[in-house]
Amino acid sequence: MLGWFRKEVMPGNELWQVLLFLGVIFCAMVAGRLARLVIARFGRRFPLDEDRWVRVLLKSSERTLLLICLTVGMWLGFAYLTVSPSVREVLNTILRVMGTVAIGYLIYCLVDVVDHWLSKWTAGTVSRIDNMLAPLVGKSLRITILVVISLQVMDAISDRPITSVLAGLGVGGLAIALAGQETIKNFFGSIVIVADKPFEIGDRVRFEGFDGPVESVGFRSTRVRTLDGSLVTIPNSEMVSETIENVGKRLFIRHKAHITITYDTPPHKVEEAVQILKDILKDHEGCRPEYPPRVHFSAFNDASLNLQMIYWYHPGDYWLYLEFAHRVNLEILRRFNAAGIDFAFPTQTLYLAGDPKRPLLPKPG
Repeated sequence: MLGWFRKEVMPGNELWQVLLFLGVIFCAMVAGRLARLVIARFGRRFPLDEDRWVRVLLKSSERTLLLICLTVGMWLGFAYLTVSPSVREVLNTILRVMGTVAIGYLIYCLVDVVDHWLSKWTAGTVSRIDNMLAPLVGKSLRITILVVISLQVMDAISDRPITSVLAGLGVGGLAIALAGQETIKNFFGSIVIVADKPFEIGDRVRFEGFDGPVESVGFRSTRVRTLDGSLVTIPNSEMVSETIENVGKRLFIRHKAHITITYDTPPHKVEEAVQILKDILKDHEGCRPEYPPRVHFSAFNDASLNLQMIYWYHPGDYWLYLEFAHRVNLEILRRFNAAGIDFAFPTQTLYLAGDPKRPLLPKPG
């Protein structure tokens, strides 16, 4: 029986060595599964509202435990195998790459904790620029971690120092840079957006025919939710090179209206109409002393007398402005009807030949 276990099944390795190698790896995977199960159950003990960062930390660790345990198991298992120096070197390289990826992936997942802390911190600040910076910090950390992991893997699989490898990539790096010009432009566009702050998360903007609030700003693009519900993705390079109208930053809304009354309105009624408009707008809701309302009898139109009315509504909230405009228009309608002032609408008068009341030709001398 024992002789069967000592039978050579691989060059230089007996059956018991191979079985022990596989057994160690199996035990490592089982340990990883059990550790994930324990962490998952332990994490449920923390409420969602309190100590949520602990749950995020445990969840981030849970995703990497299996890979870490598998790497440790392979490292322990390979110790029982007898291999040539060249094969041992290859196995060590594989283990080093797996260890680098496992640890790097753990650190990558732990960025979720940073994201959670930043989102909690920005929720307590007044400035909405923090809401734009917080996601960029997490993305920057993840990109940095991926770059470091890639360099470490290249260093592990190459027989030359990493500095030599990077130097050898000079021409290739130039080609990649040329191919990725748009990506680089968009990246610097995101930096300009954060530094110049033409808008913040939640601001309503108008850009190239699109109108809606800004949902997010990334390294490559900015996402705007249009008023009809569509999500528009705009490259950052375009956002910084074209004109952006930040509707959300306006201090007031200027309303200009032309109210037309009929030509048979006598002058004193025109003056009364102007005074009615002034009375309605006097010290109106949202009025400021530096922006008083303006009402004038401004023009003789083709089919009406024109009363121009201008007022400024503060603050620049569109829906509050619409509610106010609604009340103003109803009051104008009521007051004009009560005063007997008729609104004009486009009309044409036809004179018929032979009408004794409106002759087309002057009477002879």
